[in-house]
Amino acid sequence: MAGNSFGDLFRISTFGESHGKAIGVIIDGCPSNITIDEEFIQSELDKRKPGQSRITTQRKESDTAQILSGVFEGKSTGTPIAIVIPNEDQRSKDYTHIKDIFRPSHADFTYQMKYGIRDYRGGGRSSARETAARVAAGAVAKSFLQQFGIEIFAHVSGVGTIEAPNLDTKDLKALLELRESNIARCADPATANEMVAFIDSVRKAGDTVGGRISAVIRHVPVGLGEPVFDKLHADLAKAMMSINAVHGFEYGSGFAGSELRGSEHNDIFVADDHDLNQVHTHTNFSGGIQGGISNGMDITFKVAFKPVATIMRDQETVDIHGNPAIASGKGRHDPCVVSRAVIIVEAMAALVIADHLLKHQSYKHAAR
Repeated sequence: MAGNSFGDLFRISTFGESHGKAIGVIIDGCPSNITIDEEFIQSELDKRKPGQSRITTQRKESDTAQILSGVFEGKSTGTPIAIVIPNEDQRSKDYTHIKDIFRPSHADFTYQMKYGIRDYRGGGRSSARETAARVAAGAVAKSFLQQFGIEIFAHVSGVGTIEAPNLDTKDLKALLELRESNIARCADPATANEMVAFIDSVRKAGDTVGGRISAVIRHVPVGLGEPVFDKLHADLAKAMMSINAVHGFEYGSGFAGSELRGSEHNDIFVADDHDLNQVHTHTNFSGGIQGGISNGMDITFKVAFKPVATIMRDQETVDIHGNPAIASGKGRHDPCVVSRAVIIVEAMAALVIADHLLKHQSYKHAAR
């Protein structure tokens, strides 16, 4: 199986399965002398771990991260950082009823046809449990970005047809406190209450629902990204689309921008005191990226998640022999993934920005 690594200079490789002994990540390319705070890594993992509330899966995992290498006296050494997260609460028996059938909209069929074998216990490698390793790596990337003043914030902006109002993102610390004050992880409290009630009703009906996460990256320097295949927004899109259950990505004005005229959509440049280092734009329909390169404005994007495929209802399907079968919903699953996915979105964004920042630094160094 290929495709287990992400990034070029700041590069991660994840390993492990949902019901194996552990999952983990190797981070290669993290600069030396970066403060690696194990409590911060754990706090990030705690935002993603299962069993947080009544609107998430009730699987109980502490998701305790163990750093095996690459850190000495709280600092990165520049060598590969290996982090392992043991699995503690697997219930493989919950999946024996589907070992010979293909669950609708899961990876069961495609894995079986591609590899000739699949780990049916919780989806194996295709399980969203793998994303815990990304969150651990993202915490390290955030620590690296912190020294440049780069901030990343995401929150649940939509569930089903419920949509939160646009937020003023000037004070991300205040928004973070609002987000973490409710189990929906929406930074608008009134909308959060509505979301929780709706998700709870969907759960009780044995069904699932999709949602949306909006994100902003602040204080990104001008010049990150490449103009052709390695556009910054293209790499962000790949990062987000690699997250389980993601079905859509847009940045800046997104699809709504296609309804506007150029005279409405163009971001007008302004240079404070005639200083090119103080250039900004009146609007930000570009989402902080133009020509694939960051322009210094806030980078804004939105990620759409489909409904979780496992529902607590019987569904028609076929078995491994092609015969008609019934897939019964059992086990512990999320009725809506977005509240736990917020931190995954932030982690993947941090990995992209860290990678492009290192590339940008290498170019600047070579140009001297």
